[in-house]
Amino acid sequence: MIKYSIEYPLKSSIKVLYNNLSTASGLGEWFADNVALKGRNFVFTWDDFPQEAEVVSKKSNSHIRFSWIDEEDYPYFEFKIEVDAITNDVSLFVTDFADSEDDIEDAKMLWNKQIDRLKASIGS
Repeated sequence: MIKYSIEYPLKSSIKVLYNNLSTASGLGEWFADNVALKGRNFVFTWDDFPQEAEVVSKKSNSHIRFSWIDEEDYPYFEFKIEVDAITNDVSLFVTDFADSEDDIEDAKMLWNKQIDRLKASIGS
């Protein structure tokens, strides 16, 4: 298992961005075909295949970390918002895991596609 992170510069307010990363309605705009809450957990559905994740860490307007339920191979994925102190530029850092070095490029391509959808959703 290999951990990797990707940085995405975004033109967005922190509040709008965090809402799109931390709510079912926000995530449903870009991350999955459907997103629903099941108690405190999120259920992400792609092509009629649901996957459940719990929020294991979050700080408003800063970061949110999800851990997949029933998926020991991938410990978590995380969205972290950082603002440059000098320029006030906003960046989103995505941290995830891949099975091997060879899988990282495919995973990054998938994240790039997802983040393009996020950018369209927030008008970035």
